[in-house]
Amino acid sequence: MSTVVLIGTQWGDEGKGKVTDFLAERADMIVRYQGGNNAGHTVVVDDQVYKLHLIPSGILYQNKMCVIGSGVVIDPAVLINELKSLEARGIDTANLKISQRAHVIFPYHQRLDQAEEKSKGNNKIGTTCRGIGPAYMDKAARVGIRMIDLIDQDEFAPLLERNVANANRVLTRVYDNENVDYNTVLESYRGYAEILRKYVDDISVIVNKAINEGKSILCEGAQGTLLDLDHGTYPYVTSSHPTAGAACLGAGIGPAKIDRVIGVAKAYTTRVGEGPFPTELKDETGAYIQERGGEIGTTTGRPRRCGWFDGVMGRYAVRINGLHCLAVTKLDVLSGLEKVKICTSYNYRGDILDEFPASLKVLNECVPVYEEFSGWREDITSAKKLEDLPVNARRYLDRVSELAGAPIALIGVGSKRSQTILTAEL
Repeated sequence: MSTVVLIGTQWGDEGKGKVTDFLAERADMIVRYQGGNNAGHTVVVDDQVYKLHLIPSGILYQNKMCVIGSGVVIDPAVLINELKSLEARGIDTANLKISQRAHVIFPYHQRLDQAEEKSKGNNKIGTTCRGIGPAYMDKAARVGIRMIDLIDQDEFAPLLERNVANANRVLTRVYDNENVDYNTVLESYRGYAEILRKYVDDISVIVNKAINEGKSILCEGAQGTLLDLDHGTYPYVTSSHPTAGAACLGAGIGPAKIDRVIGVAKAYTTRVGEGPFPTELKDETGAYIQERGGEIGTTTGRPRRCGWFDGVMGRYAVRINGLHCLAVTKLDVLSGLEKVKICTSYNYRGDILDEFPASLKVLNECVPVYEEFSGWREDITSAKKLEDLPVNARRYLDRVSELAGAPIALIGVGSKRSQTILTAEL
């Protein structure tokens, strides 16, 4: 498998957890390269459901090195709870490594996140309010606290004191909010540091050494292309870069070390939170897809907005990420529909747009141009190969591939590991 980057091609929630889990079996090392606990991966193994937020889903396999890269922002309390939960279910976490350079989320980040979102009123962006954005803001402002700082008791205290004082000025003077108590945070985070210390390492050295030894590396991103800070539907985006280019930064490797980029797409489209969504269905079909797909956010618990597959978005994701192939998930959710549709382009004030626009003003006015296909009623969850799928399902997939401009190498026909069709080598 060599060195592979796995990304989401939509607004996140594409089923990357299942595909990561599937590919992790073939990998020696799995690297999570960006995002925070505002993302979640759901993996089903032998009818056991695992919901992971920070730890790569490769942790569910024995003898796989799992890495949290420098592009990730870490809430230590969440990470420790996740470790304890896995260990309580018999999962060994000894092979986890955390980048020294990953930045840390603190209670003042969460409070600032909540206050800022509340202040936006009707213009809120739909943040999870977990402190992700403010932590990345501190990183960019060069006042962030990294894992290497957290585990250094002498270094940590003055950095925290400075940041708490700065945050409290904003909380009290701008948002009329209460102070964060420095001593309480210091004590709790010193405790977190002692638990996490053994996992912290120079992951760039570790990952590059593994590549040089010919081992297989899987780099997994959180969220999806359309939530990328640069290339997503700004400002309704996340605060990091879920796109493939960020894998090099988060894993500490050069771009020449990447051999393959795989994009995960649902057979339809979903979105959590605010922002434009051209193919959104606000009718019985949308409700059908939401119910059949179990479309509830892993992290937020919020219902996901559902719509038809967007070929314009697919082409955009292929171009931005340089995708070699697609993994299409949840095809089984569309079973039972008499007709299925794919968006091929947008109609904007009479003009046909084939490429995804940067302007949200334009995107909000875009009307999807659809191709309609006959659906299928067969249960496809036991299909083992492409030929087992109904003819109409195969025609649908062919058009998805053609519009996106990338071959489909993997098809998900259910939530379990075994419910996966591999159509090409990954």
